[in-house]
Amino acid sequence: MARQPAVAGQFYPASPDQLRKTIKGMVDETVEKQDVMGVLVPHAGYVYSGPVAGAVFSRIKFKDTFVILCPNHTGLGKRYSLMTSGTWRTPLGDVEIDAPFAKRLLEITSHVQDDVSAHLYEHAIEVQLPFLQYFRPDVKIVPIVMAMGDVAVFKQIGREIAQVIKELKREAVIVASSDMTHYETQESAKAKDGLAIQAILDMNEDELVRRVERDDITMCGYAPAAAMISAARELGATRAELVTYRTSGDAAGDYSSVVGYAGIIVGPPSPLARLARETVEKYVRERKVPAAPELTPEMTERAGVFVSIHKLGELRGCIGTFEPQTGSVAEEIIANAISSATRDPRFPPVHPSELKDLDYSVDVLTRPVPVKDTDKLDPKRFGVIVECGWRRGLLLPDLEGVDSVEQQISICQQKAGISPGEPVKLYCFEVKRYK
Repeated sequence: MARQPAVAGQFYPASPDQLRKTIKGMVDETVEKQDVMGVLVPHAGYVYSGPVAGAVFSRIKFKDTFVILCPNHTGLGKRYSLMTSGTWRTPLGDVEIDAPFAKRLLEITSHVQDDVSAHLYEHAIEVQLPFLQYFRPDVKIVPIVMAMGDVAVFKQIGREIAQVIKELKREAVIVASSDMTHYETQESAKAKDGLAIQAILDMNEDELVRRVERDDITMCGYAPAAAMISAARELGATRAELVTYRTSGDAAGDYSSVVGYAGIIVGPPSPLARLARETVEKYVRERKVPAAPELTPEMTERAGVFVSIHKLGELRGCIGTFEPQTGSVAEEIIANAISSATRDPRFPPVHPSELKDLDYSVDVLTRPVPVKDTDKLDPKRFGVIVECGWRRGLLLPDLEGVDSVEQQISICQQKAGISPGEPVKLYCFEVKRYK
């Protein structure tokens, strides 16, 4: 069957030409594309949430199949409803269901059922399709509607989706379609959504559901988000990144009662973080330094680099260089990864038994510039260097618990052994963080 549009002319333009023009104004076709396993995108009317969805879809490398998970707004159909064949029609044409994928999922799943009725009037999948068609007209989908339930079920559905992707060797992206907090003040929505977003960025589906329930976060698609995280982790994803966040108030100008919209991408480790991991594992197991890999463009530059290692969420080592000491970022990563794992004086050397529990991030620094006016600094954006003679202390930006420039400077002074009253020179820098 051909599932007909339910919200064309309401949530998005019904005219093909106007629809293409609208989407064109919401996407960035020049931005660098990333390999992703999953995404979180909103599903409101395009005037409100379209820029967030457009920013996410602009950033991803398109694949053959998009498994789209959405909440059930209509109350129709089974609790977990899968449409296994047919097409979905939009003003831009028909989108085919990946029937072999859907039917294989139906064979192995414990909870998802074949059901069309849940899909007939549900907008949360439909509004994603024109964006997919804009970038790839021949894209295929696997549409799944999810009602509220138990997090263990959400996680199992995610693992089952990952199993089919592996079995069929599909190039696929799992899409969780969800808006965030509904109809609260801007301040309240941002605070609550920040809790949910952080759980997603931590790729912790249990914590996401716990926070939604504990803090009364009216995120309609938390079940799809939990399933997406579970599937992506099963496929090897290790990082999540917030692309953008906004609310309906940003479009309407009324901040007294807003809906929040978050765009998040979930993917494999970056080549830089992967190099840090491979370096540590080879050195800790074999006491050998790996040869430099085939270099990505980011690895060929010269820059200061910090490598941070975390174990089960806690810092396990962090050492880096203020300015480049070698011929490339790749060489800096190799040297500093080994130092972070074995020479950070705050921690014992990493033992082989710990390797499976470690996560890595790589910060590539811009060249430090002198600071004359601290009012222009921002602890979330800029790192700080405090210098007094030969003593220098550095602090990276966007660290948990460091919320002011004064804190940054104080910590730098402590690290360098600089007393509060001593005259100092200040420098700032930015970083690009790779996970």
